[in-house]
Amino acid sequence: MIIQFHKARAGKHLVVLGALASAFLGTAASAAPTQGTLGATSTGIINISASVANRARITGLADVTFSNVDPSANASANQSVCVWSNTATKAYTITATGSGGSGSAFTLGTGTPVPYTVQWAATSGQTTGTALTAGTASATMTSGALNQTCSVAPTATASLIITIASTDLLTMSAGTAYNGTLTLLVTPQ
Repeated sequence: MIIQFHKARAGKHLVVLGALASAFLGTAASAAPTQGTLGATSTGIINISASVANRARITGLADVTFSNVDPSANASANQSVCVWSNTATKAYTITATGSGGSGSAFTLGTGTPVPYTVQWAATSGQTTGTALTAGTASATMTSGALNQTCSVAPTATASLIITIASTDLLTMSAGTAYNGTLTLLVTPQ
C-alpha cells in the first residue's frame, strides 16, 4: 500500500491518498504467524496455504485394428475416451504423434508406409472431428470430466477418430500386417 501525504496549497489540510484496507483482504499475502506468550497455556497461530500444479489425464483408450477391410471404401474407427484437466476452466490441448519416420507422421508399416488421418472431438460419441497435424497442439478444448477416469457421468468426454483413405488402402498388399503407434499428449491449459 502506498500512502502519500500532501499539504494543500491554500490551507492546513492534509490529504491522504492510498489503497483501501479492503483491497488487502483479497490478496494472497497472509499475516505473519502469531507466537505464543508465556503463561499457563500458550497459543500460537500459523497460516496454511496449498496449491497444486496443472495436471491432465487421458484414459479409456483402446487399440485399433482394421482387419480385412474393403479397400474400395475408407476405413474409419472412432472411440470415446476420457480427458480430465484440473485447471479452473478444465481446458486442455491434444498433440498427436505417429510412429512414422518423417516428422512423427501418421503412417503404418515401413518401406512404403500407409498414411492415416487423426481427428479429435471434444465430445464423446462423434464420428468426425477436428483434423490433427502430427506433432502440433490442437486448439484449446474443454473437458466435462468430473474426475480423472470418468468413473462417474460423464463416462467419456472426447472422441478419437482414425481413418485410412480408400486410395491408401488400395496400395496395401493383402495378407501383410501394417503396424504403427499413435501417441496422444494431453496438456492442461
